[in-house]
Amino acid sequence: MNKTIQVLHLSDIHMGSGFPHGRINPQTGLNTRLEDFVNTLGRCIDRAISEPVDLVIFGGDAFPDATPPPYVKQAFASQFRRLADAQIPTVMLVGNHDQHSQGQGGASLGIYRTLGVPGFEVGDKIETHRIQTRNGFVQVITLPWLTRSGLLTRPETEGLSLAEVNDLLIKRLEPALEGEIRRLDPEIPTVLLAHIMVDRAILGAERYLAVGKGFTIPLSLLTRPCFDYVALGHVHKHQNLNSANDPPVVYPGSIERVDFSEEKEDKGYVLIHLEKGNAQWEFCPLPVRSFCTIEVDVSKSDDPQAAILKAIAKKNIEDAVVRLIYKLRSEQLDQIDTASLHTALSSAHTYTIQPELLSQLARPRLPELGSSASIDPLSALKTYLDNRDDLKDIASEMMEAAQSLLADETEAWLDGSEMEEANRMPMVNADGQLRLL
Repeated sequence: MNKTIQVLHLSDIHMGSGFPHGRINPQTGLNTRLEDFVNTLGRCIDRAISEPVDLVIFGGDAFPDATPPPYVKQAFASQFRRLADAQIPTVMLVGNHDQHSQGQGGASLGIYRTLGVPGFEVGDKIETHRIQTRNGFVQVITLPWLTRSGLLTRPETEGLSLAEVNDLLIKRLEPALEGEIRRLDPEIPTVLLAHIMVDRAILGAERYLAVGKGFTIPLSLLTRPCFDYVALGHVHKHQNLNSANDPPVVYPGSIERVDFSEEKEDKGYVLIHLEKGNAQWEFCPLPVRSFCTIEVDVSKSDDPQAAILKAIAKKNIEDAVVRLIYKLRSEQLDQIDTASLHTALSSAHTYTIQPELLSQLARPRLPELGSSASIDPLSALKTYLDNRDDLKDIASEMMEAAQSLLADETEAWLDGSEMEEANRMPMVNADGQLRLL
């Protein structure tokens, strides 16, 4: 009878992210958001040790970039070292944020291989790792984040559209993955651990970071009978892409909220009970810090100050990261007592106040591109062009040029400037005009 092997699957830690949403802890000298990330990771490791699990698999993106500050690396390592001390084997996959902007490999994770940390495997290439656990062997095929430069040369892609490049990449990936599958032991449970964008995934904060980088993999490539569980990383929103669970194809999501785009998402990790031919799994939520947006239009209010305070009072902002956005007319500015707003928000962990003058806000012509819309740059451009009859003759050429531009510019976008650069990508504002954020 096969023994059940317990596996803990977590991903997208991004330790060192979110500093703007924190403050300096005077007792430690550290940013409180770093402390949040460390504490949340600690809860994952606590569960792995107390269960105890037989194997931990990490789906990639340990840090915001490949060269985090030493104190951030130390905080990360101090938690994962606890797994080595508990003799729990760990597979650490390389994600897009773990790679240098040039070249291959996981710069931020390669040190674990160099130091020979007991029980630690680093997945920076397509490779099968045979892991011995307390309850038997597990085969883990690692599929790290791959860009077109990882599988193709520039001459091979010259003149091709993004869709054609994507198809060519899939054709190169398939035989490499098939080669690993043919070497599998059919009697041993198998996990595919991949940091990838799957075509049916619902995106979170990584939406703008992923445009033009890497490529999208069809779900059909992952739902193979040889895989008992497909452990994914990269998408920050938890989801199972295969409702049939044969095999489960699961993004655990990130373990902490990176920014306000993840305000309403649950964060956690996945616990798997693995046998050959069967994987039962459960999502385990983590108690992470709340993000809260308070948005109110007081432009038509006789008492805008009272209206803003009422909006604040309706929200539970205790220890939350808060942003207050209020819209008003320029002649109402003198009616706002900013000091009282600060007092009303004082119970928040941190907060920002963002007044927006209605006179500076253009009337939206395209409702789907309004300020509350969540839309990627290419979709925004397409919507804009679809509503411009005078541009229909060149719309397809403009879309092709935009795709090519995004692909070329983002090919080198694998360093710590990604988040900053993502905020400057072409977008369409509320009045339907193209602009750079």
